[in-house]
Parts: sequence; C-alpha cells; structure tokens
Amino acid sequence: MASLTVENYVKTIHQIAAREAGTDGLSVVSTGQIAKEMGVSPGTVSGMIKTLTEAGLTTHTPYEGVRLTEPGARLALKVIRRHRLLETFLVRTLNMPWDEVHEEAEHMEHAVSDRLIDRLDDYLNLPVVDPHGDPIPRADGTVPAVLGQPLKNMPASNLFRVVRVTDQDPKFLRYLTDCGVVLGAVGEVLENRPESGAVSFQLDGRRQMLGHEAAGRVIVDLIPANDL
Repeated sequence: MASLTVENYVKTIHQIAAREAGTDGLSVVSTGQIAKEMGVSPGTVSGMIKTLTEAGLTTHTPYEGVRLTEPGARLALKVIRRHRLLETFLVRTLNMPWDEVHEEAEHMEHAVSDRLIDRLDDYLNLPVVDPHGDPIPRADGTVPAVLGQPLKNMPASNLFRVVRVTDQDPKFLRYLTDCGVVLGAVGEVLENRPESGAVSFQLDGRRQMLGHEAAGRVIVDLIPANDL
C-alpha cells in the first residue's frame, strides 16, 4: 500500500495536469507547480519526484517536468475517487456544508479501503460528480466527461446553470454561497467586460458581480432560453 505522502503527490500531479490539459492527468507538470500547490519547497518536491520515479509512478525530464506513468495515474485516480466520494457522503448523509468537506475528506481518504469506497459508491447511487461538481472517477479508472465553460467566458444576455467550482478554498466557497452561486443555481449574465475585469449577473432576482479571476473558477452550462 502506498504511503500517505506518495498518495498526496500523485494526486496533486494528476489534478494539476487535468486542470491544465484535460481529464487524463498525464501531461507534464513542473516541480514549481507542485511546490506551490502543496506548499512545500522545490527542493522537497525534487527529492520526492526521485522517489516516485524510482517506484515507477512518474517519469522526470530535466528542465521540463514530471509526468505520471500509467501506474501512477491509476493510483492518483484511486485517491481522487476516495476523496470525492467521501465529500459526497459527508454532504448528503451528514449535511455538512460544501466549504467544510474538503479538509475532512483529506484526512479520511488515506484511511479507507477500496472495498469501503465501493460500498459508499453503491450507497450513494453511483454519483457522477462530487459536491463541487468535480467528476468522480469510476471503479474501473475511467473519469466522466467534464462539461461547461468558465463563467468569465459567458457573453451577456445568456442564461446559465452552475455545474462546477474548481476552487475548494473554504473562504471562496462561503463567498459564493453568500452570492447564491451554488451547484444547480440558474442565472443570467448581465454584463461581461474583460476591460473592467468583472462579470455581473442575476441570480434569484439579485444582481451579483464576480471578478474575472473568481468567475474563471465557476463552471457553467449554457441554457437555451426555450429550455426554461
């Protein structure tokens, strides 16, 4: 069984790669990106990458970066599956708010067996996404397709539905909750002006505004007007 540190590293590498280049998590990631994501020094990352490469979980190219091997990606997806199913369980069964479950799942994901996770998956009726809209890897290692586009790219006068939030920072999630920006919320873009760096929209009869950086972390689906 992989150590907690190994699991955290392969999960982080996969998540960075998936965020940058799609859902397969197999693109090259720089040591600087890993260090920033994990809050450790580049030297610490370099030492761990050597360990992961010797274990056959990553390959490393000097001055380019690190890439997960197939075994590394499989391990990463197992950890991500545990994490997202645990988050879903905490929200659905214990009614925990979405801004609290990420940290709790971080502690629990290394302590549960794959057998227990499969039972949780069945109990929850095989959910496709977690409480933040992130896709939950299936038991066979495949990942559901991620749909939608960042709110910052949505033109004015378009109707949208919130389907995912890519930043699990508790303060950010609480701010979104205060604005009514939760999964499934339906709204309309009123103005989108890149020059001013903000998107204004209406939700539940209230006008709200997000900066472009924040709006880039909110993923939405376009709703044709005749669907409402």
